[in-house]
Amino acid sequence: MTGLSQTRVTLIAGGVGGAKMAEGFAHLANVDLRVICNIGDDDSFHGLWVSPDVDTMLYTLSDRINRAQGWGVEDDALRALSVLKDLGQETWMTLGDRDLGLHIFRTMQLVQGRARQEITDHIAKAFGLSARLLLSTEDQVPTRVCTESGWQSFQEYFVRDQCRPAVRDLAYEDQEAARANPAALDTLTDTDLIVIAPSNPLMSIMPILGIPGIGETLAQATAPRLAVSPFVGGRALKGPADKMLQSLGHTPSTAYIADLYDGLIDGLVIDVTDAGDQVATDLPLHAEQTVMKTRADKCALAQRLLHLANLSPSAPAPDEVCA
Repeated sequence: MTGLSQTRVTLIAGGVGGAKMAEGFAHLANVDLRVICNIGDDDSFHGLWVSPDVDTMLYTLSDRINRAQGWGVEDDALRALSVLKDLGQETWMTLGDRDLGLHIFRTMQLVQGRARQEITDHIAKAFGLSARLLLSTEDQVPTRVCTESGWQSFQEYFVRDQCRPAVRDLAYEDQEAARANPAALDTLTDTDLIVIAPSNPLMSIMPILGIPGIGETLAQATAPRLAVSPFVGGRALKGPADKMLQSLGHTPSTAYIADLYDGLIDGLVIDVTDAGDQVATDLPLHAEQTVMKTRADKCALAQRLLHLANLSPSAPAPDEVCA
């Protein structure tokens, strides 16, 4: 890219992998980043509304994130949670004091009748984000997990039970009745590149794409559409995606991702580790370094995605340095 023109990138994302991919794009010059965020794992704790994937994105892009664990706020304390524990409350959902401040604000705004997207925009501006975070819907669409103990919320499975139970089924509650956020639909039709992040496909991506109108708009989008596989050597780098798929009778592989996103993307980016895999698909496969350990790794992958979409030279230009 040259001059002051900006490349509009729309990222469909959730979780730590999605936040890493967003950080890569956010630190490239001349990229106008919009992120359609997963809200399927939203839940209420201690009377407060918590949006874990949205908050991970907010904390990552504002450099507040606890990088050692990939979520939560750096240098946070658990004094408020300790009081709740003393009062006999369940405290398996770890919410630090600074983190609670955000949840208090969001809940106050919801009680006052403000829209979720308006609240998210306010927080993003206050946190100094240049990217815009877009919710998939204003409606509540909780992801539910069925294990041998029955149906439970995603956070009960993910945090309380630490992904130990075998997953028998998944449900995206009230998804079919939800209305897509118009801003999310608009960005899919007015963008230069669409990227599906290396997020858990069943817990972070399908809760977004299953909202009526979003998957259909993505299928008809004219911008280049790429997805980054969340699997490296048949395993997820973080989170329960591989174990979950196996419990449901699927193989965490390039072939699975290619089939899941069939008709929605123009190319699939896989890790160089998987370059030799034999995959029965007509989808173009691009082998790149997808493991993002450092900010430089994140920026390099983002830069390669721009190049694959013919939106940038393969090597970063002087004005496209990872800041």
